[in-house]
Amino acid sequence: MQELGDEALGAFSRKLAWGSYGMLARASISSPDLRTALKRWCRHHSLLTDDIRLELAESASAAAIVIEERARLGGKETGLREFCLMHVLRNVHGLACWLIDSRIALHCARFPYAAPPHADALALIFQCPVIFNASRAEIRFDARYLSLPLRREEKALRQMLQRALPLTVRQYRRDRLLVQQVRQALATHPGQTHSAEGVAALLHISARTLHRQLKEEGASLQQLKDEVRCERAKDLLFRGGKPIKQIAAAVGFRSEKSFIRAFRGWTGATPSQFAQPAPS
Repeated sequence: MQELGDEALGAFSRKLAWGSYGMLARASISSPDLRTALKRWCRHHSLLTDDIRLELAESASAAAIVIEERARLGGKETGLREFCLMHVLRNVHGLACWLIDSRIALHCARFPYAAPPHADALALIFQCPVIFNASRAEIRFDARYLSLPLRREEKALRQMLQRALPLTVRQYRRDRLLVQQVRQALATHPGQTHSAEGVAALLHISARTLHRQLKEEGASLQQLKDEVRCERAKDLLFRGGKPIKQIAAAVGFRSEKSFIRAFRGWTGATPSQFAQPAPS
């Protein structure tokens, strides 16, 4: 890249000056969450070249970074088209992982050309099923990653840009989506999540892995259980109409006394005090 003076290595119709992708990273790092950061990255990428257009597409459960080709990539060098599409998608995926300091597990990667002789290498690079002869180039992943907050700041960005390639392409072990997945499992399957084994089974991991990854995230299963129980109890108390004993049972307590004691520890008030309307 330094020798050619082109961060795109000849893939686009005009050279990308050294530091172009660093500029995009700086424009994205102040975002409150990954969704905003990726939207900024895609929008600002069009300032670098007209040859491709990047888009963040979302559905109810999945998100995708999509490349629309607007010019012949690489000119006469057909191999540069393949490299460009792979490199752009892996670059934005690596940066997204770095921004939230988390592994982003991909559902699949798609490419609009026939499988090359080194197709196995692409599966290794993206760590997911790779589909060829697709209508467009894209990577797909769980849309819940988009709501995760960024965990990097300007100082970390400056350090990362000094050796950006290794950091943006490394595979992360930690998956920060696990906390959200555990919360959702606790909220939607209360009857199946009394134990760590029950939660782990719903998430298709072992109980040991569950505890270890939550500890890496600075969380614990009991803490998440308490948070979900507290929010559920608050919601039922706001709605009114149910006695405390029924609310205690609804959020997983066998006795009203233990629920009242736990609720006071969570909120500093008893359930009855919490449910009282504020004085006008």
